[in-house]
Amino acid sequence: MGQKNCTSTELQELRDRYVPKGPFNATRYLAASANGASIVDMDGRELIDFAGGIGVVNVGHCHPKVVAAIKEQAEKFIHTCFHIVMYEPYIKLAKKLCDMAPGDFEKMALFANSGAEAVENAVKIARSATKRQGVIAFENGFHGRTLLTMTLTSKVKPYKFGFGPFAPEVYRMPYAYCYRCPIGLERTTCGAACADLLKDFFIGHAAAENIAALVIEPVLGEGGFVCPPTEYFVKLAAICKENGIVFVADEVQTGFGRTGTYFAMEHHGVVPDLTTVAKSLAGGMPLSGVVGRREIMDAPQVGGTGGTYGGNPISCSAALAVIEAFEEDKLLQKAQKLGDTIQKRFASWMEKYEIIGEERGVGPMRALELVTDRKTKTPATTQAKALAKFCVDKGLLLLSCGAHGNVIRTLMPLVITDDQLERGLAIMEEGLRELSEGRLK
Repeated sequence: MGQKNCTSTELQELRDRYVPKGPFNATRYLAASANGASIVDMDGRELIDFAGGIGVVNVGHCHPKVVAAIKEQAEKFIHTCFHIVMYEPYIKLAKKLCDMAPGDFEKMALFANSGAEAVENAVKIARSATKRQGVIAFENGFHGRTLLTMTLTSKVKPYKFGFGPFAPEVYRMPYAYCYRCPIGLERTTCGAACADLLKDFFIGHAAAENIAALVIEPVLGEGGFVCPPTEYFVKLAAICKENGIVFVADEVQTGFGRTGTYFAMEHHGVVPDLTTVAKSLAGGMPLSGVVGRREIMDAPQVGGTGGTYGGNPISCSAALAVIEAFEEDKLLQKAQKLGDTIQKRFASWMEKYEIIGEERGVGPMRALELVTDRKTKTPATTQAKALAKFCVDKGLLLLSCGAHGNVIRTLMPLVITDDQLERGLAIMEEGLRELSEGRLK
């Protein structure tokens, strides 16, 4: 109070002086306000948001129900620590999440703060339930930045470089990246053969009797929005069940409507033993959770899981409002319609622009993989960065991803208006046209 407001230029200078380079900034914009699918920066420029805070605001920025829930809870109490004095929002949200998650068996849920914490807790729970230590993760997967989840994460730079040694008993398998098949087969005839590699894995890498959990994203997030066929997940889940391995679906990015269903695994009819959630769970408030089979969730001893801030009452209240918004605003139906619109537009671009090697995705979680040559599939990394920068400069927030950084992804809020969507897609196509004609480098 009483302090002079800084200009955007002054804040940039302060950021450069006092914040280290480790926390990456995709743009140099500074937010002043946000609503729905747009952000207004400190200089009054409107930005159409196709990034969604990296998939965090599926219900949109400052959804009225979420804002009201935050205000109402903040006026009651902000923190007690659930371990000291319990509160209604945590318990009600646990029931809601158990009701929503796939599976007709009894479930339990607990809450933490970040996606990484959720994944780490899932591994702890699986180890406690199975009395085993090993964990299987996948190439191109991303699970977080803590020691264990950084170990589970595949990509070295920037996420792991210089931060070793890593956690023990973590093993890695190829992911079903059909566009770049890890075993050189064709998607239409392979029968999801890469899932069968898990059986051989038990021979040459780690015994099944020592594996506590298999942790997998239904759609790769940071890894490039790769979407395996249903048979792949069916096979993996069956092998896990046969060997007493806890099947963990990391739905931190894919959950809460991002693929047109509450959980992406619903598209495959596969029911995980444990599911991790975060990002859009609380509409922008920090909150994550693990939900799954009661007998597995209840395995750790009293005090074995939890944390001071886990399941903060304001965050839990916000999450309850998110669920209410999904139900009352019919956001899943909107997500499905949005996904259809984007897919059709991306498919039409593939016919026009040779730089697009593949368009893919599930629902509105869609991506374009850019290549310099469709036959060799050489990643167009530089071009993807140029396209993202072009869009940002034009007022469209857009992110790249993938092991080679050559994939452009869409994570716009599901409440985006038709006008905002059309303007954003027009900017993307303008950038693609500039790339194809050699005017953008």
